[in-house]
Amino acid sequence: MKKIFSLIVMLLLILNCSEDKDDNLSLVNMSNVSFSFTHDWDGTLINSSNLQTEIVTNEHGEEISMTRIRYLISRFELVNDNGDSYLFDGYKFTDLEDETTYNFTPTNNSIPIGNYTLRFIWGFNEADNVDGAYLDLNSASWNWPAMLGGGYHFLQFDGMYNVDTTAPSPFNYHNGTARVSDGVFEQNFALIQLSTPITITNNANIEVKMNISEFFKNPNTWDLNVLDTPLMPNYDAQKMMQENVLSVFSIGSITQ
Repeated sequence: MKKIFSLIVMLLLILNCSEDKDDNLSLVNMSNVSFSFTHDWDGTLINSSNLQTEIVTNEHGEEISMTRIRYLISRFELVNDNGDSYLFDGYKFTDLEDETTYNFTPTNNSIPIGNYTLRFIWGFNEADNVDGAYLDLNSASWNWPAMLGGGYHFLQFDGMYNVDTTAPSPFNYHNGTARVSDGVFEQNFALIQLSTPITITNNANIEVKMNISEFFKNPNTWDLNVLDTPLMPNYDAQKMMQENVLSVFSIGSITQ
């Protein structure tokens, strides 16, 4: 009887040790991720301190100054080598004048260690772009006019061009739903897929870089003398913006 009791005790100890090992292994194999966004113009850092003072030249040759850049991205997703996808809740609204908006930590941010690539939606997709649905965006005056399809802006980029002349002019590079004709609209979000591999070995912060100059040059060289304002009701301009945003983002440093 004592032998049987001893065997039972030993068996319980082994099972407990195995469970502890599995639990520890599970904890070791999971990492928390966050994202930080940096912004530049062909390598010149742009942030709240110089946004409104830096003079830059676009691909078409116009010298421009910037007064406001705000943008929206959503549906952050990390995809591993096996094709398994980890979708994070929430969306990110960034205002370059407010550096507290440069960072994004999803509420559900725990993933297994491994190799990943990042993808996200520029703006909102059709399911998320619901008119008036987000109180914080409403209070930021981020709504896209109902007569142009409703929902929300994806980008507000404002400034002046030809600032090296005696007759500078304003531009309003605003992006959102594309209006085809009266009452006919076309979704205009973009899927941003960044192919740079991201190796996660511990809790990690992923830097995502925005090269602002790309809005004006790839694949469409933007002539502000022709396309300055108003661009929101201009279908062709909206589709050109959708094409140009595909080259704006890249992966920077991974801190862990």
